[in-house]
Parts: sequence; structure tokens; C-alpha cells
Amino acid sequence: MLEMFDYDFMQRAFIAGIFIAILASIGGTFVVLKRYSLISETLAHSALVGVAVGLVAGYNPMWVAVVVAVMFAWLIEYLRSSFSLYSDAILSIILSGALALSVIIVSVGGSFNNSLFSYLFGSILAVTTEDLYTILIFGAIALSFLLLFAKELYFIAYDEEVAKTSGLKVKLLNFLLVSVVAIIIALSIRVVGSLLIGALMVIPAVSALQYRVGFKQTLLLALFFAIFSVVLGMVVSYHFSLPSGATIVLSIILLFVISLVLNRK
Repeated sequence: MLEMFDYDFMQRAFIAGIFIAILASIGGTFVVLKRYSLISETLAHSALVGVAVGLVAGYNPMWVAVVVAVMFAWLIEYLRSSFSLYSDAILSIILSGALALSVIIVSVGGSFNNSLFSYLFGSILAVTTEDLYTILIFGAIALSFLLLFAKELYFIAYDEEVAKTSGLKVKLLNFLLVSVVAIIIALSIRVVGSLLIGALMVIPAVSALQYRVGFKQTLLLALFFAIFSVVLGMVVSYHFSLPSGATIVLSIILLFVISLVLNRK
């Protein structure tokens, strides 16, 4: 099995995959606790708009995806905080609109090719050295924020109204959280794919919550589940020539089922 690490693309894929697993599991825990899980799918489709623009215009798709995903994240949070609209309704509208927009951009530009396919479903072959540096740089910024404001984000996720009365800048923290989630999702689509990244953010956290332990233990469990799933999924992807995103997600679902069975009472 270790012979796979003789290839540079597998080394890049594992470094990127494990780092993304760390980011997604930590960020996803706060998203799940806020009951805001659908935002991961919405921002994944929003990032796909950036990928489409990058492919058509000839720019690095990942850089464009990060910028576009953050812009959509701000739009979502602005609509949620400024208008009397249900969160799930806003997310459904943005999700549908972003997907439609990305399809139109790709159709007009004639760029529906293997490159776009790898962004949809993930590919361990697709991670370049430039992608790896982008993931590590932006990911380090996102991770620093999550760790720095972990207590405040947990407070907001637990009870936003009480957090406001306690003097926390809830609106600013919410904008920063969705921005970080957008960055994580945009960085993840190379390995996991835009259609599947939501699972990597949500399912490890949901699986960890089944064990009914404290917040810190839940976070560590989600982190373990995500890393294990990424490693297992990429090993299976390499040996059977399957899309890495699909094998990673199936690995996560397997752990979720095991967690349900172990904690069925």
C-alpha cells in the first residue's frame, strides 16, 4: 500500500486531503451546532461559479472560487440578518441560482471538460503544487480564526440571543464564520468535489454528536472521523481508480452508520 507514496501527486493529495479534513471537521462542527448545515451545499455550488469563471477566463479556478464563495457567503448572511426570511429558504434560493449561473457560464464558454468534472466530483490527480500552496495558505488563515474564536463561535451556536446580550459582536462573528466556511469549501473542491464537500463538513460532526460527549470531545471525534475518512477514501480511490470525493464520502457515511449503531439507545 505504501508504494502509492512514490508518486508526487499522491503525496500532494494526502497533504491537501488531511489538511482539508481538519478544516472541514472543525468548521463543520460550528455549522451543525448552528443548525445551518445546508450552507455547505449552497457555498459549494457558489464556489462552482468561481470555478466556471476561472476556466472560461483562463485564471486559476481555485483562487476565483475562494473569492466568489466568500462573496456569496456575505450575501447569504446579509439576507439572513437584514430581512425577515427563513435561513433555509435563502439557502435554497442561492443554491439554485448559483448552480444555474455556473451552468450558463460553462455553456457559453464551452468549458465543460475533464477539468470541470474533477471540480464536481474531486480527483486526487488534480491537485497541483500551486493548488497545494493555495490550500495551505488560505487554510492556515481559516484555521487560525476558528481556533482563535472557538469559544465565541460555540457561544453563538448555542444561543445567539444570549450571546448578543452578553456583549458579543454576533453579526460580525457570523460574517466571519460564513467567510471561513466559504474558504474551506472552495479549497476542498479539488479533492472532494463541489457536489460532495457538504458531506465532509456535516457528517463527521453529526457522527461525533451521536456519542453525546462534551464540546471539545465532540470536536476531536469529528476531527478523527474526517481524517480517517479522507485517508481511507483516497486509498480506495487510488487502488480502484475511482473519484476521490465519492470514496471519501462513502467512508464518512460508513462511520456515521457505525456511530448510529453503537449509540442506538
